[in-house]
Amino acid sequence: MNRSRIALFLLVLFILSGVFIWYKSTKSQETNVASTAVIVETPVFNSDSAYAHIAKQVSFGPRIPNSPAQIKCKDWIVEKLKGYGWQVKIQEFTSFRYDGYKMKGYNIMAQYQPQIQKRILLGAHWDARSIADKDSVDKNKPIDAANDGGSGVGVMLEIARLLSQTTQKPTVGVDLIFFDLEDHGEPHDYTGNPSTTSWALGSQHWATNIIPENYRPYYGILLDMVGARGAKFPHEGSSMQYAPGIVRSIWATAADLGYGNMFIDDDAFGITDDHTAVNEVGKIQMIDIIDIRPVNGGFDFGSFHHTHQDNLSTIDKSTLKAVGQTLLQVLYRE
Repeated sequence: MNRSRIALFLLVLFILSGVFIWYKSTKSQETNVASTAVIVETPVFNSDSAYAHIAKQVSFGPRIPNSPAQIKCKDWIVEKLKGYGWQVKIQEFTSFRYDGYKMKGYNIMAQYQPQIQKRILLGAHWDARSIADKDSVDKNKPIDAANDGGSGVGVMLEIARLLSQTTQKPTVGVDLIFFDLEDHGEPHDYTGNPSTTSWALGSQHWATNIIPENYRPYYGILLDMVGARGAKFPHEGSSMQYAPGIVRSIWATAADLGYGNMFIDDDAFGITDDHTAVNEVGKIQMIDIIDIRPVNGGFDFGSFHHTHQDNLSTIDKSTLKAVGQTLLQVLYRE
C-alpha cells in the first residue's frame, strides 16, 4: 500500500471514529434527559374513588339506548359534574343502528376553567353494548360494560372531582366529553358488508355539531377500555397517523411515572373509535388510549371484550391509577 492510500485510510478511520464518539455522546445525553425528567406536583389520583364511579354506572344496569338505565346514568353523570362545579352542556341527538333501529343519544360536555384559552379535551363513551356478540351464552343480552365504557367515565369523573377540590390548579383549561352510542356496530359474526360509520355515532354527531360553538382545544385524549387487569396500551395506529407527537409525549410521561409496563412502546393496528370523527370531521387532534394486547404476534382486545365477562371483576384499580395519574401529569405539564 502506497503512502497516499495509507493517508486516505487513516483519514477515513479518523472521521468514522469521530462520528461514533459523537453518536455515543448524543445517545448518552438523550438517556440522561429521559432519566432525569421532572415530575410536577399534581393531585393524587384515587383509584378507589374511580372504581366507585364505575360500580355506580354498572348498578344502573346496561346503559343501552332508549332504556331507563341510559336516562338514570345520564342524569347521574350530569349531577356529579355540576356538583363538582363544572359547566355542563347536554347535546341530544337521534341516530340509527346498522339494522335501522332508531336510538336517542346524549353527549355530555363539561368544562373546567372555561375562561382559559388553551384547553385539553378528555373523552370517553358512556354507553354499553346491547349484545354480547363474542360470548357463548346469552349473546343477545346487553353487557355490564364495566371496562368498555364504564372505566373511561370513572377515570374522567375522578379527575373532575380532584380538579374541583385542589387549590393547585393546572394552567390549562380542561374539558370532558362523554360520548353516547359508541358501541352499537355490527355483531362480531355479521355476514353482511360492515360499515365503519356504524360505530361511534355520538362522536360523529358531535364532530359535525361541535359544542361549545367555535371550540378548538389544543388536543384531545380518548379513553377506551382503560380499567382492566393486565391492560396494555400500545400506540394505536390511527393515533399515530393523526398525532404521533402527542402519542409519544403521553407515553413518555407514563414511563416517567413508572407505568411503561402498561403504556408499551409498540405499534398496534388502527381502529374506528370516537377519536376518528373528531380528527377527520372535527379537525381536532385526538389520540386513543385503548387496551390492545399483544397476542401471538398480533393484537387482541382481551377475552372479555363484548362478553358478559366485562363486569366489575375485570376492573383492576392499579390500571385505573396508571391511566389517571398519567393524565393528571400530562395536564399539569402543559
